[in-house]
Amino acid sequence: MESQNSNPSKTRTRLMATVASLAIAGAIGFGAVATGTVPVRADAVRVETQQQNPGFADIVERVSPAVVSVRVSAKIAPASDRGPGFSFNFPGLDDLPRDHPLNRFFREFRGQDGQQQMDPRFGQRERPGRARPLSQGSGFFISEDGYLVTNNHVVDGGAEFTVVMDDGTELDAKLVGTDQRTDLAVLKVDDARKFTYVEFANDGQVRVGDWVVAVGNPFGLGGTVTAGIVSARGRDIGAGPYDDFIQIDAAVNRGNSGGPAFNLNGQVVGVNTAIFSPSGGNVGIAFAIPASTAKDVVNRLIKDGVIERGWLGVQIEPVTKDVAEALGLADAKGALISEAQANGPAKDAGIRAGDVLTKVDGKDIASPRDLARMIGNMDPGTAVDVTLWRNGKTETVNVKLGELPGAKQQASAETPAAPDANVLDNFGLTVTPADDGNGLVVTAVDPDGDAAERGIQPGDVILAVNSKEVKSASDLEKAVGEATSAGRKAVLLQVQREDASRFVALPVAQG
Repeated sequence: MESQNSNPSKTRTRLMATVASLAIAGAIGFGAVATGTVPVRADAVRVETQQQNPGFADIVERVSPAVVSVRVSAKIAPASDRGPGFSFNFPGLDDLPRDHPLNRFFREFRGQDGQQQMDPRFGQRERPGRARPLSQGSGFFISEDGYLVTNNHVVDGGAEFTVVMDDGTELDAKLVGTDQRTDLAVLKVDDARKFTYVEFANDGQVRVGDWVVAVGNPFGLGGTVTAGIVSARGRDIGAGPYDDFIQIDAAVNRGNSGGPAFNLNGQVVGVNTAIFSPSGGNVGIAFAIPASTAKDVVNRLIKDGVIERGWLGVQIEPVTKDVAEALGLADAKGALISEAQANGPAKDAGIRAGDVLTKVDGKDIASPRDLARMIGNMDPGTAVDVTLWRNGKTETVNVKLGELPGAKQQASAETPAAPDANVLDNFGLTVTPADDGNGLVVTAVDPDGDAAERGIQPGDVILAVNSKEVKSASDLEKAVGEATSAGRKAVLLQVQREDASRFVALPVAQG
């Protein structure tokens, strides 16, 4: 009885084991279920899925022949018989005892015939006409007949230029032209061969997050490839008035300057030109000149050898919210004129300090950098219509652009003395009329006042308020009263310090 009752239980147990075995078989195959264990087959192979992320090998293989190393050398000036910077006519030298250490040193250094001898440990004398290495960087061909692009700072000061190809071939190159303001240069290699070259991309389509591949000559190692992404657009790093860099995180180091940054189509999106690095090495922040800028400058250099830029002749500042409020502008856009330079096109056309340039030939000006780029891309002699905001209304003047001078023109200013002073409590200022009658000299500044907060210092000269010249404290107070009556919350002071002027917006809401 007991034995019969246990049979169904044993049957159920065997059935469940069989079901479990079948479940395992469904997962790993029926061949592994004889005893419920999983044997390892001798002919089993590991199955790997194909990588889905794109590689860069095809791109690199295609573009590498167009990327070169650039070596720059400078000529050595002829050396004198005694060598550069050395003279041995020291008083009393010939009177030293023969066994004196100094006597022995100079005797060995000069040689028995009195001529300079260089110890081989320190190198050899450089002979007249020889070239010495000056710098090295990267570059890339943009035409099959041998034009190539690099940075101005790579070739600056050089007299001889050598291009090292991807296969190690060395070719001489000549300098076609440079543009210091955008840090670009063009070299030309004259050779019968047809060079592999690359094209510029439409950088307007470049997005933050796009892949980029940098190819160049870091530390003189030759063709080196790094990859990363575009990490920012429109970077202003203080390198010049035309800053508009693409920021990438591909590793860029010394020697990469002048090399290209490619997109996944093998087109040049930027020319690597600078890195941000406290140590001088890569920290993942590099800056490239956008392809659109490089293409325009390079074409002009190939055509003319030089870059001629239009010149307006003004010093400009951003239009802040306070400035816009003070002048009654609806938006904080445009370029505020802090000074119209003497003998400049703007001054001749009647543009003056305090004006805000809002448009050029109908195109909106968003910032001073916008204005600098727009004018700089025009040829000298071009006539342009400039739209101004002046005294609460819009005016348009026609300006014939000049040629950008090599050196920045600056206005001079006299340093006035300080007679009787007037206190302007609302601003935290004490002022006095200038000796020459032009403006008010700041003689004291309340450290807790609005003026001090905005950087006004004793010795500054207030020339105008809301574009109206002031010669006394009452002139300033009158201008403030008019602004308050007009419902404005700030007034715009034109302040001069030494040889430069700027604009400061001071609030008047408290009366």
